[in-house]
Amino acid sequence: MRVLIVEDDQFHASYLQDVLAEALPEVTEILHASNGYEGEEEARLGGIDAVVMDLQMEHRNGIEAARTLWAERPQSRILFWSNYADEAYLRGIARIVPEDSAYGYVLKTASPARLKLALRAVLLEGQIMVDREIHRLQKRGASPRTALDDSEFAVLLDLALGLQDKTIAERRSMSLRTVQNRLLSLYDKLGVEGDGAGSLTLNKRVRALNRALVTRTLNIETLEAAQRDLDAWLNGNR
Repeated sequence: MRVLIVEDDQFHASYLQDVLAEALPEVTEILHASNGYEGEEEARLGGIDAVVMDLQMEHRNGIEAARTLWAERPQSRILFWSNYADEAYLRGIARIVPEDSAYGYVLKTASPARLKLALRAVLLEGQIMVDREIHRLQKRGASPRTALDDSEFAVLLDLALGLQDKTIAERRSMSLRTVQNRLLSLYDKLGVEGDGAGSLTLNKRVRALNRALVTRTLNIETLEAAQRDLDAWLNGNR
């Protein structure tokens, strides 16, 4: 069994190699790539059975690298690990994972025992596993009333990319009224309405983006991926 580690921090990469060797004696070779681009090229050489993928890297983030890997090899098993329990990351992964593919998401602060469990569950047994600590941290900052559904999140992404309501409606196959209703819901759930700004007149769209970034509902990696999706959509409609 050959496993590829995609991690730009050498200390974390060395730690992963040690834990992998202990958790999966079935592993015959561990390869290392220092960013998403190198990871994609290494995987293309063939013979990679599974991947441990950092999410936040300077050159080609983990979401984009995983998207490429899964597009070329849909059965790839990928365990993501990160310092952050961002809602944006989980949504980004959910949008790109092929049907029936195995994946996981574990924090870098996880204990060695928890990391070993995740490695065996995802890479060897082909399970889907998201560390419960990630769900716990997310629940701490959100309630069911403020959680965005998929259509609201899609509108939020388009708002962040600077699209006007009519373009969002066209792209998402929604009516203009539906888009506007989704925006009103976003403003409410992100706390744009009545957020203590007093008598100041605020641009609600900009304020919503600010709140989404502060609460890590969106992050830079998600926005980069969304921009690539938008570029592809625009090219397809020319």
